[in-house]
Amino acid sequence: MATNEYIPDILNCLANLSNDEVFTPPEVVNQMLDMLPADLWTNPDARFLDPVSKTGVFLREIAKRLMSGLAEKVPDIQERANHIFTKQIYGIAITEMTALLSRRTVYCSKFADGKYSVCTEFSDIKGNIVYKRLSHTWEGGRCKYCGANQSVYERGDNNETYAYQFIHTDKPEKLFKKMKFDVIIGNPPYQMSDGGDTEDRQRGGAIPLYHLFIQQAKKLNPRYLIMIIPSRWFAGGRGLDDFRDEMLNDTRIRKIIDFPISSDCFPGVEIKGGVCYFLWSKDHKGLCEVKTIRGNEKSTMIRPLKEKGCDIFIRYNESISILHKVQLLNEKTMNEQVSTQKPFGFRTFVRGESKTFTRTVKLYANKSIGFVDRKDILQNIKWVDKYKVYISMAYGAGEDFPHQIINKPFLGEPNTCCTETYVVIGPYSSKQITENVISYINTKFFRFMVLLKKNTQHASSKVYSFVPLQDFSEPWTDEKLYKKYGLTEDEIAFIESMIRPMEG
Repeated sequence: MATNEYIPDILNCLANLSNDEVFTPPEVVNQMLDMLPADLWTNPDARFLDPVSKTGVFLREIAKRLMSGLAEKVPDIQERANHIFTKQIYGIAITEMTALLSRRTVYCSKFADGKYSVCTEFSDIKGNIVYKRLSHTWEGGRCKYCGANQSVYERGDNNETYAYQFIHTDKPEKLFKKMKFDVIIGNPPYQMSDGGDTEDRQRGGAIPLYHLFIQQAKKLNPRYLIMIIPSRWFAGGRGLDDFRDEMLNDTRIRKIIDFPISSDCFPGVEIKGGVCYFLWSKDHKGLCEVKTIRGNEKSTMIRPLKEKGCDIFIRYNESISILHKVQLLNEKTMNEQVSTQKPFGFRTFVRGESKTFTRTVKLYANKSIGFVDRKDILQNIKWVDKYKVYISMAYGAGEDFPHQIINKPFLGEPNTCCTETYVVIGPYSSKQITENVISYINTKFFRFMVLLKKNTQHASSKVYSFVPLQDFSEPWTDEKLYKKYGLTEDEIAFIESMIRPMEG
């Protein structure tokens, strides 16, 4: 074999389990490990835990660093390896298959005590990479630990339960006999399919899990915690309000590395809203270094995680000054004029019927138009005969920039209503005012302010809460808005780089 022949890392060649359980590339693992202080790699007493081991890549890369860093203190290679594998690195696999894969990666043998294991001191097949098949603990049809739906995940012995060992316990410290860990690091499962009723599916069909691993890890009180997770928690995510508040008020988060385009971190994988990894340091108390990586563009800023008056994490460093300038005018915001879901009480699957003597109200539905009887309209009946704006409740963000952010709005004439496919903005007293509102929605400025809160496809009234309300007796353009808020050339250029012209 030629000495310069490229030999790929086998862990770069594995297919992901799913978009919810993504294998971490070795390059990304090392970028995460680079955030840790260098003296850890020369410390023979430092302990490391991956509580969600899939391929074993985190433990392998840690072992490589320790093998190099401890060379002077423990010169004998076998003695050094035995010490590292038995005393310093630990893992909890997420399935039986990943347990075998992780041991093969870390010990070079799927059996820790096997003939070909690089560690000669283990006396059982598990070594320090454990796995235990658990069942969910059902309470009221849901698992009390992870929220899994009992009707979906109460399975036979031959099926995977997805009851992950690390989070299905009230006392995680007992998993390794109350052992203290200096570093907890990993890439947890992101979500679990809910498989519930129609209402559940309308809310996204999945419940997030990654925050549970972070909260559980903090209970072990490590010196450092590093995890790579979806960035959806910044501004949204089903049931993540308390977790987001907890994270934004945690001054121990020292660094956040954010990838708005997930494939910049995980090649070939699209995760809506992007991904991020963070460094939590027990002894840190202060500002956070926020780095955003989008293609070849990088932005770094030292700042608080929580801006004044914000209940979300402002993703883009360049947007902070723009937001501050908008907030200086202390104007009311557009979310006050955006309806809740199901503005007229009709679900998405309602289509309406053909027009008759009684069915005279036009219904805008999902890719169709029908007619309904006024008596069937369950709420906001007064809006029917007024002008209003209709805009899709959902619009996929995708991985491309510049992006449109929200779907194209259209005029809602009197004697119309809609299903929950749309939200209503308004209503308004005249057609001219309504058209002026639409001119504002079509601006890049408007959609940029929406972007600050929208990092998933759903666009409820909340995503409009940074958008300032305007005087709609006149139409609006970006030029007028940039001038009104005193934006600099750099700030304007950033908005223009993020948002494209509105398309149909």
